[in-house]
Amino acid sequence: MPYQKIIKNLIQRIEINPRKLGGKPIIKGTRISVEQILKMLSAGVEIEEIQTNFPHIKKEDILAAVHYATNLVE
Repeated sequence: MPYQKIIKNLIQRIEINPRKLGGKPIIKGTRISVEQILKMLSAGVEIEEIQTNFPHIKKEDILAAVHYATNLVE
């Protein structure tokens, strides 16, 4: 799958809705914020452990959170 298509698919996994968590970016269809995912990763929590704690979160959702944050600091 070409890089641009992968990025487009990741971006579609993030949602910003002022009615959910005060407009924080979240994983679409959840109340799990990008911030929460990033804090867990920065604390050394492995992707598999995040998925164990949040079974409805896919690896692609976690990568989407990282991609979103990367775009903010570019």
